Amino acid sequence: MTNHVAPDFSREDQIRGLIEQISAYIEQFHHGSVELIGVEGDTITVRLGGACAECELSTQTLQGWVAGTIRQFFPDVNVIADN
Repeated sequence: MTNHVAPDFSREDQIRGLIEQISAYIEQFHHGSVELIGVEGDTITVRLGGACAECELSTQTLQGWVAGTIRQFFPDVNVIADN
């Protein structure tokens, strides 16, 4: 019998993977994107792109959708936009 070992991903790798999943959905259905710029401590910096870059609802997308989803998995983080 083979022993299975859970993957050992860093916190930043986990956050990057989550943001890639969020971005895939945004790209498919809203023609926008979200990109991880960096993780420093409990601060995650992202950049909205595509249709989201110029959208008047980008603040709501960032805080409500992107940050809200990330906080479900990483409740202590602060998500900010790269200007």
